[in-house]
Amino acid sequence: MTLIRYKYNSTQDREFANTLKSRVNAFLSTECESRCGNAQMHLKCMTMFAMYLVPYGLMMTGLVTSIWILYLMWITIAVAKAGIGMGVMHDAIHGAHSNRKWVNNLLGQSMNLIGGNAYVWRIQHNVLHHTYTNIHEVDDDIDIPILLRMSPDQKRYWIHRYQHLYVWALYALATLFWVTSKDFIQLNKYRDRNMLKGNKEYLRRLLNIIGWKVLYYGYILVLPIYVLPVSPGQVVLMFLVMHLVAGTVLSLIFQPAHVFSDSVFVEQDEEQLQHNYMVYQFLTTTNFTLKNRFLFWLASGLNYQIEHHLFPNICHVHYEKLSPIVKKTASEFGIPYYCQEGLLNAVKGHYRFLKQLGRSRTLQAA
Repeated sequence: MTLIRYKYNSTQDREFANTLKSRVNAFLSTECESRCGNAQMHLKCMTMFAMYLVPYGLMMTGLVTSIWILYLMWITIAVAKAGIGMGVMHDAIHGAHSNRKWVNNLLGQSMNLIGGNAYVWRIQHNVLHHTYTNIHEVDDDIDIPILLRMSPDQKRYWIHRYQHLYVWALYALATLFWVTSKDFIQLNKYRDRNMLKGNKEYLRRLLNIIGWKVLYYGYILVLPIYVLPVSPGQVVLMFLVMHLVAGTVLSLIFQPAHVFSDSVFVEQDEEQLQHNYMVYQFLTTTNFTLKNRFLFWLASGLNYQIEHHLFPNICHVHYEKLSPIVKKTASEFGIPYYCQEGLLNAVKGHYRFLKQLGRSRTLQAA
């Protein structure tokens, strides 16, 4: 299936878009040295890499023999895995970590280090999700065929009546699916959509994925089996626990931000969209838990999801200060600014909407 190129209505709400961009740029030019990362961001990156590499290094010395400490180390690696994905790789691939392109490219490769693929992620996230948020069969973040119905425009199957119950198991398995098969599936999909530059490009990217997967499984699973003072079965179980924790953390941050009761979904045949691009980001996105400093640190500012979708090339360390500007401007122009009080409320809202999508055939896309 060839990728449908949806078109936003650039003439609609043009004054709002120009006003918001002007205010944000004025704030950045007067209050911030750069729209990219700062000392806070650099410390965050070092902390996440340390949380990932130090426990791994300690385990590989063979000095840690307590099985409970080993499990704790694997869980620490899981949290760091999610943190590297959200707080290092994510900003870097958006070009927001540094004003030096080579730094962003280098840190973007951390996606490969933790088992994914930076090239595939760039297409899935930067190109498709950010450009076509919540559009069925284009936004891969809501496209989980048969197992989940995350848009009113998707076909409803009988199994979806229970999706609000089993979705949490799927979320926990998300990173495990990612490091085993997702990158291959998506690369094939993007080739079929003519998003790659011919068969040579496809083969080069395929070999790149295979090479990084071999490296990942080599250092994260095979080597520990030989080194750790526990049985191979225990190592495999620790590996699985690590992915279950990482998958859960990532899913609880990303999924409630777009699949919620007020969110707009666009029917597949509406190639000419009625909204301005920036307005559409408000209609498809919600923030949550804005006053929780720990969550802001762990989620790398992605609880400010509206600000991220509006200005993905601005480092997340600035989102907290940009939020009042965005909210005030939206209010002046009558644009909704969705925000959930607390992560638990956001998850509950996501749960209720999945339940509604699973049980209603008449729920319509906007």
